[in-house]
Amino acid sequence: MPRCELTGKGPVVKNLVSHSNIKTKSRAFPNIQKKQLFSTALGEMVSLYVATSTLRSMEHKGGFDAFILTQPEETLSKRAQAVRRRILKRLSQKSKNSSSSGAES
Repeated sequence: MPRCELTGKGPVVKNLVSHSNIKTKSRAFPNIQKKQLFSTALGEMVSLYVATSTLRSMEHKGGFDAFILTQPEETLSKRAQAVRRRILKRLSQKSKNSSSSGAES
C-alpha cells in the first residue's frame, strides 16, 4: 500500500453515505509520488515516496532539511531515518569545523 515516507500518511477507510443513508465502505488513498528532493546539508538529491500534501508542508517549514529534522522519528520510514541521520552527522561535522576554524583566528 502507498505510504508517505516522511509523515506516515496511508490509506484510510471511509463510508460513502447515500441519500437513503446506506453506508458503503471505501478506501481513500493519499496522493503518493516518487520525488527527488534536494538536501542542502548533504548537497545531493534524495529519492523518497512523498505525499503531495507533505510537499506543501515541506515548503512551509523551509525546505527538506528543516522538515525532516522536525519530524518525529516514529513517523519516518527506515530510508528517511537513514537520510535524517546522514543530515545530522553532516551538520555536526560542519559545526565542529566552523568552531575549530574560529578558534585558530
